[in-house]
Amino acid sequence: MFTDKHLLVISNRLPVAISGEEGDWHVEQSAGGLVTALSPLLKKNKGVWIGWAGCNPDVPVHQLLKSYCENLDCELIPVLLTEDEVTNYYRGFANRAIWPLFHDLLGHATFSAEQWEVYVDVNRKFAQAIVPHIKPDSFIWIHDYQLMLVGHFLREMGITKHLSFFLHIPFPSRDLFRRLPWKNDILQGLLKYDHIGFQTPHDRRNFIHCIRWLLPKAFIKASKRESIMNYEDREVKLGFYPISIDFNEFNDGAKSPEVEEAAWFVHENLKSRTLVLGLDRLDYTKGIAERFLAFERMLEKYPDVHGNISLIQVVIPSRLHVEEYQDLKESLDTLAGRINGRFSKFGWVPIHYMFRSLDRVQLLGHYRACEIALITPLRDGMNLVAKEYCASSVDNNGVLILSEFAGAAEQLGKYAIVVNPYDLEGTADAIYSAYIMEPKERQRRMKQLRSEIRRNDVHRWVRWFLSAYTEKNTVIYQTNEISKSV
Repeated sequence: MFTDKHLLVISNRLPVAISGEEGDWHVEQSAGGLVTALSPLLKKNKGVWIGWAGCNPDVPVHQLLKSYCENLDCELIPVLLTEDEVTNYYRGFANRAIWPLFHDLLGHATFSAEQWEVYVDVNRKFAQAIVPHIKPDSFIWIHDYQLMLVGHFLREMGITKHLSFFLHIPFPSRDLFRRLPWKNDILQGLLKYDHIGFQTPHDRRNFIHCIRWLLPKAFIKASKRESIMNYEDREVKLGFYPISIDFNEFNDGAKSPEVEEAAWFVHENLKSRTLVLGLDRLDYTKGIAERFLAFERMLEKYPDVHGNISLIQVVIPSRLHVEEYQDLKESLDTLAGRINGRFSKFGWVPIHYMFRSLDRVQLLGHYRACEIALITPLRDGMNLVAKEYCASSVDNNGVLILSEFAGAAEQLGKYAIVVNPYDLEGTADAIYSAYIMEPKERQRRMKQLRSEIRRNDVHRWVRWFLSAYTEKNTVIYQTNEISKSV
């Protein structure tokens, strides 16, 4: 249906990482569901991925990427950003204004006119990088909050082709969105796209509420998965398409001998009967401090768990150049130390706190070893860790505890234990409920979770989004397939 199109993907970062030093550079594919899902399509139709390479402008990026792509049947085109642009566009406006605001954490947001101007300029730079690569049959797909204005600048440059956009993070309520000084610019910029995708119906509903408030003349015809908005003689499709993972990749990988050995080692080394896993990038949206406090409350309320349960909390380093993230790390260090000092006894530590990344085998080994996953973000667009954990639970013995504020709760909430991460008492009780859950009930729940993720994997997510492609007012998606989706 779609493979005859020339796929043009645009995201803040390219799907590769460049490391090393002069004379010894290395280019490696990055991990992630988006890369897994789109790489085969890019190679099949000799597509193009445009984005920032994540390194300094003095690195020979063009030469490195050209060599890397020689045998891939696709192109990676870098957008070169200066240090000032990275500071103000990426670390600044995108991650200090949009990120906290869209995650319902207004207290962390700062609004800088200087950073906004650089954000605008960088979005224009991305649009300029796209134009030379547009072909008559190109499908242009732009991703995420860093690039919300790219569609606006492409229209200014005379591009009339269909433009699609997918927002990977939540979209805020009207009351939150109205705090943004440049809310009208963002909203008008987004409406230059022909198709806007969100993670959940809640996010799409928030967006529609903002449109009706700021643009009362817009006409919106709502439907279950995709709504149509007419404004200023333009038609924009608004849909929700929950992103997922490659189920088979995690399921098959978790069965490998290397992962089985890694899982055995985790259990043997910690000598705890029940292991609870927390796995997060260092970020205040992940609710790690609240998780520690809930675990502490569980230890207070249920002394029979002492010596029999441990929380393994892996925090992946991120944005340590930002003072707020440095402070967050220090507070987590202190909190974990205090709880361990209070409850530890010979041969048992309640919280095993690791501040580092895990390689693939270690990651899958932890997923397999832990009987409970404690996924409790304060707000999350989706949270793929929850899905990865379930896909890796090949023995069907795991229990998923999931925040109601994670996008994944829309799909997985029926068979997970859903909690409010701000409710320490409720989360503590949920951990204990998972701890004492009968094996038969564990099996029933996890089988359903795995079935849901297997059925709605990342490849289906791509099909959902691309099948909604409309050109010249001709809808070509398959309504039967979409109506069966979750």
